[in-house]
Amino acid sequence: MKCHEVDYEIMGDDMQVVEVELDPDETVVAEAGAMNWMEDGISFEAKMGDGSDTEKGFMGRLFGAGKRMLTGESVFMTHFTNTGVGKKRVAFAAPYPGKIIPVDMAKIGGELICQKDAFLCAARGTGIGIAFNKRLGSGFFGGEGFILQRLTGDGMAFVHAGGTIVEKTLNNETLRVDTGCLVAFTPGVDYDIQRAGNLKSMFFGGEGMFLATLTGTGKVYLQSLPFSRMADRILQHMPPASGDTG
Repeated sequence: MKCHEVDYEIMGDDMQVVEVELDPDETVVAEAGAMNWMEDGISFEAKMGDGSDTEKGFMGRLFGAGKRMLTGESVFMTHFTNTGVGKKRVAFAAPYPGKIIPVDMAKIGGELICQKDAFLCAARGTGIGIAFNKRLGSGFFGGEGFILQRLTGDGMAFVHAGGTIVEKTLNNETLRVDTGCLVAFTPGVDYDIQRAGNLKSMFFGGEGMFLATLTGTGKVYLQSLPFSRMADRILQHMPPASGDTG
């Protein structure tokens, strides 16, 4: 394996935490601010790069950091390494209610395309880059924009999403979903958007004007509660600010 081989345990129900167990000299890479706790013997360092083979040298790390900026993520990633004796644990949690999805990259072909803020942490050696959406329609109306995250490697990676997570396997099939409910999919699945029925359905159906269409063979991960939907509902019930007459 090119990636470090880590063990893990997912705790909780709606506010989940993943606790990663590291052998001596093993490393897990995470987004800045995702760590909850760690045992004595684990050291951490913010680095400009994910530590994969695709980011060798300073220019490789700089280019990788620039790509992550396009997805709205931090330029730096935090590397947690077991520098002690024996097994040590470090825990990570998502920034909003939902589930953590453990993905064994070796079992899905070594690549996963996911929404731009879904990545939580992964074994060192996992490449964390971007995937441009080539279709203008999908970019403008697909809910995820032109840029998605691409995870590559053969180790464990962890992504998070809102609400309940459903894993579906397509076998040369087509699945239509709300644009915000799509979390991740494997490269064998083609992603596009289509108009949500006729004009009356588009404007008055309550399902939005467009739906994501997933076609092909592979795995698809869906979420029941996109963060954008939850944020919109919270904003609707917030009292107006003092002095606001709007």
